[in-house]
Amino acid sequence: MDTAEFRYELPATSIAQEAVEPRHAARLLDTRDLGDHRFSDLPGLLREGDLVVVNHTRVRRARLRGRRLTGGAVELLVLSPVGDGRWEALARPARRLRAGTEIEVGGSRVVVEDDPVEGRVVLRSSSGDLEREMERTGEVPLPPYFTGHLEDPERYQTVYARRPGSAAAPTAGLHFTGAVLDALSRRGVAVTGIELEVGLDTFRPITEDRVEAHEMHSERLVVDEATVAAVEETRRSGGRVVAVGTTVVRALESAATDGILRPLDARTDLFIRPGHRFRVVDLLVTNFHVPGSTLVVLVAAFMGERWRQAYQVALERGYRFLSFGDAMLAERSP
Repeated sequence: MDTAEFRYELPATSIAQEAVEPRHAARLLDTRDLGDHRFSDLPGLLREGDLVVVNHTRVRRARLRGRRLTGGAVELLVLSPVGDGRWEALARPARRLRAGTEIEVGGSRVVVEDDPVEGRVVLRSSSGDLEREMERTGEVPLPPYFTGHLEDPERYQTVYARRPGSAAAPTAGLHFTGAVLDALSRRGVAVTGIELEVGLDTFRPITEDRVEAHEMHSERLVVDEATVAAVEETRRSGGRVVAVGTTVVRALESAATDGILRPLDARTDLFIRPGHRFRVVDLLVTNFHVPGSTLVVLVAAFMGERWRQAYQVALERGYRFLSFGDAMLAERSP
């Protein structure tokens, strides 16, 4: 597949530069009939017996500002642990780093273990607890295309976020409020969760000419027994599984690669492209994504060619795009 098929023109004026308050006041496009709604209308667009699945992951305070012992500022974006007390991170400027470089970060020191590769380094903390240093002195990393200001960093966390583990928020969930969750319950719609630790590769644009040539880096996920049981009960009762965000789609479909959903605690590099046979998800709540990204490819695989019409209508009607933008509700293509 040609990567150009998944690009579209996104004017800078369509990229959301502020967070709507309250969260559920964001707009929601129902792509089934192209109807305009507010996110607070979501419960009324679902049916009794449906199951909403959210991503419970929380964004780490993963942006660290430090200084090399030999001089010079360094900015680190910590991505994920790689075992034995080591962490992978994006470094800027990476060209000045080499294996053995020591960097002072807050009250501790980190050592670069290998020469950088495409801006990525492996770090080890002299204190052995980089997670603690992130919580103490780190900043929540906001998307690079967001040039606005958040009064409260918690606005980049979902209201149901739990354990820190992600380098970016599962943004479809940013629209949920307690009021929406209560309305889902009154509607007879159950809510359960998975964890998928969102990495930057989820949002990385495809640079290859052919989609199939793009390499997906792996992300850790947990689909537990309670969620598997909730999905099975929903299926038995004729309800639909509603994924909140592409991360939930990847988690559920990764846990059902042989056609049967099972508990899973592992890493996944599943790249969902047109032709993928969806085993679990029936409806998708998602934001509008970066042109030419793996997320657009996933949406195209889920919706079929209708994704283009949905994006075009959203642009024409002034919907706000990307992380702090509006959302859409999509149905799986037959």
